[in-house]
Amino acid sequence: MKREKFGSRIGFILVSAGCAIGIGNVWKFPYLAGEMGGAAFILIYLLFLLIMGIPVLVCEFAIGRASRYSIAEAFETLEPEGTKWHWTKWIGILGSYLLMMFYTTVAGWMLYYCFRNIRGDFAGAGTKEVEAGFSQMLGNAPVMGLWTFILIAAGFGICWFGIQNGIEKVSKVMMSVLFLIMIVLAVRSVFLEGAGEGVRFYLIPDFQKMQEIGIGNVIFGAMSQAFFTLSIGIGAMMIFGSYLGKERSLTGEALSITILDTFVATMAGFIIIPTCFAYGIEPGSGPSLIFLTIPNIFAQMPGGQLWGALFFLFLTFAAFTTLVAVFENIISFDIDMLGWSRKKSVVVSLILITILSVPCILGFNVLADFQPVGAGSSVMDLEDFIVSNNLLPLGSLGYLLFCTRKNGWGWEKFLAEANAGKGLKFPAWLKGYVSYGIPLIIMIIYLKGYYDKFSVMGTAALVGWMTFAVVLLGFVVYCAAARKKS
Repeated sequence: MKREKFGSRIGFILVSAGCAIGIGNVWKFPYLAGEMGGAAFILIYLLFLLIMGIPVLVCEFAIGRASRYSIAEAFETLEPEGTKWHWTKWIGILGSYLLMMFYTTVAGWMLYYCFRNIRGDFAGAGTKEVEAGFSQMLGNAPVMGLWTFILIAAGFGICWFGIQNGIEKVSKVMMSVLFLIMIVLAVRSVFLEGAGEGVRFYLIPDFQKMQEIGIGNVIFGAMSQAFFTLSIGIGAMMIFGSYLGKERSLTGEALSITILDTFVATMAGFIIIPTCFAYGIEPGSGPSLIFLTIPNIFAQMPGGQLWGALFFLFLTFAAFTTLVAVFENIISFDIDMLGWSRKKSVVVSLILITILSVPCILGFNVLADFQPVGAGSSVMDLEDFIVSNNLLPLGSLGYLLFCTRKNGWGWEKFLAEANAGKGLKFPAWLKGYVSYGIPLIIMIIYLKGYYDKFSVMGTAALVGWMTFAVVLLGFVVYCAAARKKS
């Protein structure tokens, strides 16, 4: 079957950026910046994005473009005979399905809150009313299911038409509208009375504040956010590399996507942080910032119904572009592994993702007593933990080892693929750092994530979960080292 290709370079960049730009940018980044000292955190974040995120992204694109397959068949195509690299594809396959099992629900929240703002639900609402409204939504499985399923159907509907006629066309429009809405909201935010202090907090590094929080905590937070923001590790970027021609080198394309991703994250901060300062709200109020704090602000703001609707439309577009990208990755599994047609895969995948999204929806109501990763946790927390703390870092580690080890694809072949075409070249002298430095950083992020998650649950739980973490890490290392005995 002939492989589809993007119709234009800008189409590839916008689709890939749409995959990277998601809830992590517009939800997590602003509150992390708020919690960790503003500009000081952002400077460290940008540094790690440059030295860690971009190299891993180039590796993922290179494997996809060289193999012309998704992660479902890419390793089989490129690996030396007798090696076990193809076993690591299950990290990407499982990760894509698990991500969509909860990401669809959160995207549904965004769309529902956009609808609620248009309807005027928050006009004149008080803090208790806003909080009660969020709790009522979580307790109402049919309402959450409706908005989740609307987005699932819309996403697979776009994928039905393929790369050029579906995903590329829609992404160009949605990303353009997203950028426009974002700029309008940011301008509105920084010109609010009292927003100047928030702008200074956001742009002027406060290293004393960083010391108060703990330099190690800020560095690790920035490192983790830089790693997770680009959606690397489960093949979501690899699939778009497989649709890419050889006209341009991959480092330049990865840099362009990273710049767009960072632009959206920083602009989201410009929307949220100055607004919080203008209305006397703590910008480091955590994940509740979006659904509890921000609606309270719009309720107080003149014209808040319009600005609230635009804000949640912006969030919906950011989440939806990621949904479409990962849906395409899931569709490609069936096409590459089973030889299905695109339309057959779309129909089957739509039904499967709809069913798999139900546990997350029920986790806030019917299954609320199920607390799998500690008191107060939900089904979503378990799914997010498996993906974010396990499959993303382990998948990325697999790409790096595959691209640098002699019994893998190898550094020379990776470098030739990454540097094919016009544009910025990947430096050959970075071999030692990419081979050993970045894998070490990823392993630190991975193991510390487990420590932070389970250290509060007692020594026995920590030892048990850390043992599990080492076993999973050992699986990737074994796949990287194993060769069939002759």
